[in-house]
Amino acid sequence: MPKQVQLNLSPAAAADERTIIKISGTLTKLDPAQISAVRVIKRSVDARKKNIRVNLTVEVFSENEIAAPLLKPFASTDVSRQKEVIIIGAGPAGLFAALRLIELGIRPVIIERGKDVSSRKKDIAKISREQIIDPDSNYCFGEGGAGTYSDGKLYTRSKKKGDNDRVLELLCVHGANDNILYEAHPHLGTDKLPGIISGIRNTILEAGGIFFLEKRVSDLVIEGDKVKGVVTAGNEIFTSPHVILATGHSARDIYEICIKHGVTLEMKPFAVGVRVEHPQDLIDRIQYHGNPRGEYLPAASYNIVRQVEGRGVYSFCMCPGGFIVPSATSQEEIVVNGMSPSGRNSPFANSGIVAEVRPEDLQKYSGYKELAGIEFQKYLEREAWKNGGHTQRAPAQRLADFVAGTASVSLPKVSYFPGVTSSPLHSWLPATIGKRLRGGFRLFGSVMKGYLTNDAVVVAVESRTSSPVRIPRDPVTFEHVKVKGLYPCGEGSGYAGGIVSSAVDGMRAAEAIALNINARST
Repeated sequence: MPKQVQLNLSPAAAADERTIIKISGTLTKLDPAQISAVRVIKRSVDARKKNIRVNLTVEVFSENEIAAPLLKPFASTDVSRQKEVIIIGAGPAGLFAALRLIELGIRPVIIERGKDVSSRKKDIAKISREQIIDPDSNYCFGEGGAGTYSDGKLYTRSKKKGDNDRVLELLCVHGANDNILYEAHPHLGTDKLPGIISGIRNTILEAGGIFFLEKRVSDLVIEGDKVKGVVTAGNEIFTSPHVILATGHSARDIYEICIKHGVTLEMKPFAVGVRVEHPQDLIDRIQYHGNPRGEYLPAASYNIVRQVEGRGVYSFCMCPGGFIVPSATSQEEIVVNGMSPSGRNSPFANSGIVAEVRPEDLQKYSGYKELAGIEFQKYLEREAWKNGGHTQRAPAQRLADFVAGTASVSLPKVSYFPGVTSSPLHSWLPATIGKRLRGGFRLFGSVMKGYLTNDAVVVAVESRTSSPVRIPRDPVTFEHVKVKGLYPCGEGSGYAGGIVSSAVDGMRAAEAIALNINARST
């Protein structure tokens, strides 16, 4: 049986396998020659003090022990003649729901409004080069969902660790580096995700699942209190008594369809703000206490939360060594997001800095009822478009100027490819949001010395951190509280945030469907 040991090493030592074996041998009282393998199962960087350390948990195998396979393979089966479940959306929730349905002997039928991962690249490039947005194929819509071309961070606050681990395993089965299984903050990178997503699609197709791309769902078929199928924009009807709603938080038309059919929706808290970009070298110096990062430490990140006037202000989707990207889904709006390639080797570090918005903050939009938060998002996105010059050039301001309420005469170089326009964000962002953001930046600067600087720039507007809407479901059956056979899941339904939690939610929806099918067939 392998022995497990904890190591606390310098960054250089933690990168040297021979050193790890030698120290592991000392701790386990094994001669290094008797060690057949050492496997890292946890890794984290401890940069709280100037003497930066790397914590490792490793399994040590002696010469008569064989390390078991790291990954549990995907249990594929032919489902081409089995009962069908419609999945609306090919993001993490939809794709992992499909994989789990196959394992459970059920055929997934995925309907996705956007294009395949390769074709999406051309449409995404048009946003930056030609300022043209395809409303069905962009950073938010298409095979793989919003995460495919806007990062690939895999850490989550979810406590369902077993399910989280299975998601990471399946990503590795489909081409991800196995370091995501042990890193404290695993990350895929937008340069790696398209290949992984293509691999997942091939697995689904080989098992007999069905993919329909470039088919936008335009209606639900609901009779009485039961869903019967969906209708696409081409007037095609797909029938099944089981429909998984995994559309993501930017598919606003789905909420309108739900309201039309009396499908209950609820308002929920969300957050909006800006994206701030610093030189990566500056963040490295702050986080590594002035130490040079060198070759053994990753591009430094940060995660910070403060309370300002009764609302949380916090960093969101921090992207070390990354880029700011245009994430609008309509022509006359600006939405910014962040991403990092797998190497995190850009000279920029960016993060969303957002302020919490609660339903009671939206009295001005009360006439929109459950969609008040959506309307507030739309307002901010249109204002950003106007203040950016009616193009995809984003309005921006130097950070210290924004906090001081001073217009920026010039702007530093930024990673946002469509470009930026100097704009006094402090004067047009809603007062409650702008004031809280400025207060948050002041607090951040007090704990991260050098953070509050005019070498940094804030870019507007970061509006789609999560859905302002929840589609309520039964906690046991996962079905909508009023419509039988409709299974809301993932970010768009208000039950997840990010790749891993969305994937876990999709898998749980699939398991609930399997239980319901079995119960109704007995």
